Amino acid sequence: MSVDINARLLRDWPLPMPGPDADKNTRGYVVIVAGSREMPGAVLLAATAALRAGAGKLAIATAASVAPQVGVAVPEARVLGLGETVDGGLQVHQRDDLIKLCEQASAVLIGPGMQDDTASCRLVRALLPHCGHAPLILDAAGMSIVSRDADCGRTAADGAGADDRGSEAAIGGFRFASPVLLTPHAGELATLTGADKDDILAQPDAAARLAAQRWQATVALKGARTVIADINNQEWRHEGGNTGLAISGSGDVLAGIITGLAARGAALEQAAAWGVALHAMAGEQLALRHGPLGYLAREISTEIPALLRAMASN
Repeated sequence: MSVDINARLLRDWPLPMPGPDADKNTRGYVVIVAGSREMPGAVLLAATAALRAGAGKLAIATAASVAPQVGVAVPEARVLGLGETVDGGLQVHQRDDLIKLCEQASAVLIGPGMQDDTASCRLVRALLPHCGHAPLILDAAGMSIVSRDADCGRTAADGAGADDRGSEAAIGGFRFASPVLLTPHAGELATLTGADKDDILAQPDAAARLAAQRWQATVALKGARTVIADINNQEWRHEGGNTGLAISGSGDVLAGIITGLAARGAALEQAAAWGVALHAMAGEQLALRHGPLGYLAREISTEIPALLRAMASN
């Protein structure tokens, strides 16, 4: 079944709303594992978006070399500094504090701005058993665990408690056993699967469905036409926004919005559908003020609270 993501769908599919006496814990605890010494901004974009989407608490784990600056830039967050590989990847060896955060989280995002695909793959493998209770969003390098070229062999630097729970090795891919959302664009999906990018662009619905079944995950295949497919053969499609959204950091913002909505209690498919729609509507609002090109990814999040209010009142 395929459904268009439009105003009517969103009105009939309202987001979970905290009560008037809700505290920050009720609104959800987001944990973001992301960034690197060369791309700390991705963490800032995703973290800000998660809070703008309504999450109540936030913890960030990022490269130790930039963690102090990230803590200053996002004063609302607890920030952990992680060890780094020579190639700039993140390491979770003996980080019981991060594992505990993941186990307490309402939603976890891994991937924006991370480097070193091998280290990223091993990081996700190490943390996956500790995220099975909550929605997990894998973006950018966080998706390397499903790559046909993945190197996730455990080493002494893998996280405490890493094992094969929550996953099943499969020929040509990886199968999840707990709620996971992957957010590739066509180029990333081509790299992960070995499929031809032009074929994916020509048939995004089929590509998203195949990836969802292959990995047993919800897949949001991003593009001018975004297709969301889940393991139950349900499908949602969105067309909208504008070319101004095709800018560095835009995907980090979208991942953060989705994670914030999931932390509030939305199922992954609902968080993805609402996140994609809000992201596009924010682009439309910015284009009205600044023109179709030239607005910045960091400005997208500022539109989200007003859009959420407007949607709730209609």
